[in-house]
Amino acid sequence: MMKIVVVAGARPNFMKVAPILAELRRFPGEFAPLLVHTGQHYDYRMSDIFFKELELPAPDRYLGAQGAGAAAQTADILLKFDPVLEEERPDLVLVVGDVTSTLACTLAAAKRDLPVAHVEAGLRSGDRRMPEELNRVATDALADLLFTYSPDADANLLAENVPAACIHRVGNVMIDTLVRFRPLAARSRILEELGLEPGGYALATLHRPSNVDDPQVLQGILEAFEQVQQHLPLVFQLHPRTRKNIEAFGLAGILERMGSLHLLEPTGYLDFLKLQEGARLALVDSGGIQEETTVLGVPCLTLRENTERPITIEQGTNVLVGCGKEEIVAAARAVLEGRAKQGGIPELWDGHAAQRLVAVLGQGLSRR
Repeated sequence: MMKIVVVAGARPNFMKVAPILAELRRFPGEFAPLLVHTGQHYDYRMSDIFFKELELPAPDRYLGAQGAGAAAQTADILLKFDPVLEEERPDLVLVVGDVTSTLACTLAAAKRDLPVAHVEAGLRSGDRRMPEELNRVATDALADLLFTYSPDADANLLAENVPAACIHRVGNVMIDTLVRFRPLAARSRILEELGLEPGGYALATLHRPSNVDDPQVLQGILEAFEQVQQHLPLVFQLHPRTRKNIEAFGLAGILERMGSLHLLEPTGYLDFLKLQEGARLALVDSGGIQEETTVLGVPCLTLRENTERPITIEQGTNVLVGCGKEEIVAAARAVLEGRAKQGGIPELWDGHAAQRLVAVLGQGLSRR
């Protein structure tokens, strides 16, 4: 039997590990999965509600990660995860995505010469100023099994001299979660609570350091939002980091003068999926929302200069607009005037990625 430690730590991870754990547990004679929650995101809105809604089992281990900043948090997770590996002695450590927990737990496993599987491998923005890009590159350099969801990810790994035998394109596990829970999300009452109609509002999120840590950039984006909400209501899910910086930079007045703004704390998965599906357009800097809006057929304006998910541009509904005020407003106007980009759903984004992934694991492990 293969003992697999599955790692999750931050909000984007939970939607990815849920279908993998569910599939592993379908084969109790072959796999013994243990869920480790690092605690990187630890409050109810950022973590606990996802365990409840996504029917995730309680973590077998909770590390309670601490530390101000990525370096301190990485060190703390390393110190707390290593004893788990020593005690459990797993056959495989499986990590997902590109957050601090992904890299920290990969490093800990590599130090103990344990095999690592990376789900969502091979994504590259080409921008090493992004903390997530460093996490992705370093994790892929150490991983033995690299599970990808697009041809460009395969090509990136091959260009970095990853052996082809280690690369397995299985599809997008986060879309497995979307497919499974979309009917439940349809029952959400979030639109009624906000007084909104499907197709009658824009949805915004903002959290990346490049957008929210620079006062001028953040001000320009908020002023763009102000112009958008003059044409239709704007639902703005406010990340804790973004809220903190809006207050610290003295920008709260921009929000206060928006008459058609709905400010939300981080919501649960089902409510946010309902908000995405009903939006006229999304204005985001999130990676996962670029993928989900592509599957939902919702126009997505990505407020970044680059993306590690180019397939959502090449095949999906995503448009890269940058973080300049005028560019954001112009792109939003194009959607509102009926000039939204049309897109399709990439191959293998079909709700069965976890099945293909676990089938690969069932063939046994090999090291680089």
